[in-house]
Amino acid sequence: MDDLADCREVFAYFDSKGDERISVQQVGDVLRALGQNPTEAEIHRCIGSFDREARLSFEDFVPIFQSVSKNREKHTVEEFVEGLSHFDKEGNGMINVAELRHLLTTLVVIRNK
Repeated sequence: MDDLADCREVFAYFDSKGDERISVQQVGDVLRALGQNPTEAEIHRCIGSFDREARLSFEDFVPIFQSVSKNREKHTVEEFVEGLSHFDKEGNGMINVAELRHLLTTLVVIRNK
């Protein structure tokens, strides 16, 4: 129940007109503000039935949030560290800043394609 209350609070923050609705174009931003990380494809799949200029009520948004959060991959800290360890060339627990920057920007580009 707390998740729903948090969800409603964040949703209300994005309600710029005070009509208890958000623009369909804001769905991705609201999902990300709620800690989700949907791809653009997931967002488009969720909002595909709405008109591009539509404004969604909280009741319209909740099933979208539930769908995206249900599909969210769960990763442990250990998995994250293991993934980064492949870039630790010296085996000292450190990664070159430039290499990390390149890695992260490359992954973002690949993921959004």
